[in-house]
Amino acid sequence: MQDNPFGSLDHKDLVSIADLSTADVLRVFATAEALKAGRDRYTGLLAGKRLGMIFEKESLRTRFTFDIGIQDLGGSAVFLDHSAMRLGSRESVPDMARNLDRWVHGIVARTYRHRAVTELARNSSVPVINGLSDFLHPCQALADFFTLTEHWGDVQGKTLAYVGDGNNTCHSLMHTAAKLGANITVCTPEGYEPNLKVMNESLEAAQESGSSVQTTNDPREAASSADAIYTDVWASMGQEDETEERAAVFSPYQVDAELMELTRNGLFMHCLPAHRGQEVTAGVIDGEQSIVFDIAENRLHVQKALMVLLMAKAPQPAGALV
Repeated sequence: MQDNPFGSLDHKDLVSIADLSTADVLRVFATAEALKAGRDRYTGLLAGKRLGMIFEKESLRTRFTFDIGIQDLGGSAVFLDHSAMRLGSRESVPDMARNLDRWVHGIVARTYRHRAVTELARNSSVPVINGLSDFLHPCQALADFFTLTEHWGDVQGKTLAYVGDGNNTCHSLMHTAAKLGANITVCTPEGYEPNLKVMNESLEAAQESGSSVQTTNDPREAASSADAIYTDVWASMGQEDETEERAAVFSPYQVDAELMELTRNGLFMHCLPAHRGQEVTAGVIDGEQSIVFDIAENRLHVQKALMVLLMAKAPQPAGALV
């Protein structure tokens, strides 16, 4: 295995960006930048390391980028499909964690219940990465802001407008913006605002970084001060029975050319998958201001960085795997 020149994060796990320091977030970005530039240079950083991938939800970007990413770094991945059986239904989450940490060097979990991720992390001796829960999506937000640093150089003082549902992606964007000194305005229909705990955590971090965290119900107000606009699907996985109801509520929040014209020549962002004609028009997502596929590519580099920073110096599994 190659020596790791990138160091490690202060936390064993990545459950929430709220747990990271600003220095840790910047370390992720610096590592991602180096790995992206030197894809053929760091092929042995995780040689012999194994990643357990527990997925309750469907996935394209998260599954492919973690699997390809650890292969790029010399390791391997084992996929555990839990789409037909929720975590904890056959075997308790703590017991699953205590089994896996005998065999693998890290775990990525994509779950419905955020509690499942926290239980895995609490009961595992090896690093656990939140690949998405119903509450947070930290890998996505890190890729989003890493991409913005590529386009802007520095995000401090820039303003991101998030227009749509105050969901898991929104929560992690709030955490990341506040850590990095970027302003964020969250624009949702009434009753769909972000979680109060996340709001308070973000406000506290923003006070330290000198940025602002605001909410509004007016998309035009949000767009008028924005350097970038971000949106997401109106009904996330697990909310399919609310699709029709949400479409009626969120239709005034569609990101279209008119809304983009109110920005300061703003970039367009989306975590994907996107529904053209619903939360965003085809002209916007496929237009020149869109950076959605840059973000999708950078999921690979950011998650490689996370694995290196969490797994390279992590203890060996408790079992015979050495």
